[in-house]
Amino acid sequence: MSGDAALERLKREGRIVVVGASLAGLRAAETMREKGFAGSLTMIGDEPYEPYDRPPLSKQVLLGKAAADRTLLPRRRDIDAKWRLGVPASGLDMAARKVLLADGDAVEYDRLLIATGVRARPWPHEDQGALGGVFVLRTRDDAVGLERALAAGPRRVLVIGAGFTGSEIASACRERDIPVTVAERGGAPLVGALGGVIGEVAADLHREHGVDLRTGVMVTGLEGDSSGRVRAAHLSDGTSLEVDVVIVSLGAMRNTEWLAGSGLGAGPRGIACDAGCRAFDIRGIVTDDIYVAGDVARSPHALFGYQFLSLEHWGNAVAQAETAAHNMLSESVDRRPHLWVPAFWSSQFGINIKSVGVPSMGTEILIAQGSRAERRFTGVYGYQGRVIGAVTFDNCRWLEFYQRQIEETAPFPLPFPTMDRRPEGNQPLPADFPDPSVPTHGPTITLSGYSPADRRITFTPARH
Repeated sequence: MSGDAALERLKREGRIVVVGASLAGLRAAETMREKGFAGSLTMIGDEPYEPYDRPPLSKQVLLGKAAADRTLLPRRRDIDAKWRLGVPASGLDMAARKVLLADGDAVEYDRLLIATGVRARPWPHEDQGALGGVFVLRTRDDAVGLERALAAGPRRVLVIGAGFTGSEIASACRERDIPVTVAERGGAPLVGALGGVIGEVAADLHREHGVDLRTGVMVTGLEGDSSGRVRAAHLSDGTSLEVDVVIVSLGAMRNTEWLAGSGLGAGPRGIACDAGCRAFDIRGIVTDDIYVAGDVARSPHALFGYQFLSLEHWGNAVAQAETAAHNMLSESVDRRPHLWVPAFWSSQFGINIKSVGVPSMGTEILIAQGSRAERRFTGVYGYQGRVIGAVTFDNCRWLEFYQRQIEETAPFPLPFPTMDRRPEGNQPLPADFPDPSVPTHGPTITLSGYSPADRRITFTPARH
């Protein structure tokens, strides 16, 4: 059968399975239907819910301003799918083209999209993590339980880890007038994602809003009472805290364990795929029937030295899902690469923080607009003489400009654009990222090395 005929048959009567009833999974399914896929579509998800939006869970839901069950993602169109919810995938038989389910069933496919995302990293001591009042925040059920605990008016909340999610939780606690302590192993909040220069600003924000911020310390243990509820936390500096609620916010783990032994190139850093979202097998050979999208994917990016990037970003999940769906239903000459420039946002302590590019690759930072003291500024990151990322605090109108500079591999530092105010100095500073070998809450972008078959290519974007 010719390629054209095989593709038309796939579109007409093929079987596509999506593992991960997630944002990426849903947007991919919608794109497939939009591209004319009329075959059978099966959506597999380990939670009992259809795809919902996660960002509101650490924002509006924790403030009691939105109900967790009102976070379902809007549908672009009916996808006419068979839903297998509440049953996780437990294995993959690549030779037989079957996804194995935890209930003993198996689902056959002609094309497979894996969008299993990430889960919250649990507290390392299982018995302590199981104490009443100890939470992680990733799922709808997590948010429901935590919001209920906050609404009960705890005497003190402890947040372990001051990344974006931990900081948003601390912000929600203070908005609800709940005493909160934040324990962070690094030197400041957000250091893994944005570096120490911005971390200092974040630390001041925490303290100005009444957060008891403890940096450079670790929680060494959680202690329960006779009823099995958490009552105290012990810190590495020898101090102890009486606490009613503890939120473990130590980053994410990629959901790849179910692929162990399958022959797919999957591990703790994610599932390796090419720029067209096709998964690699363990030999480094690209597959043609298995695709990956969203937080679980590791893919090379031309703008960032062809390093494999794992991106925990809402926008990336959508863009990569659309690219994967397009390529699953296209001839090789019509496939396109996933070259989305990373973008991220967070709202905490009344400040809107947005970033583009890969700040965590930066070795230098320049405050190009505004003032850190006023909490309204733009920081631009440089790496090897080029612009690699930018972050804004309540100043997002500059982001589009800096995204273009990243896409055009503009030199760093840039000549200043026209500004509404003089920036604080005009000399780059060391960005002050922590040693990546020392665990902190971590960046939302993970650089995970090069492909074993890496060939260096010079990328010169077109200038218009």
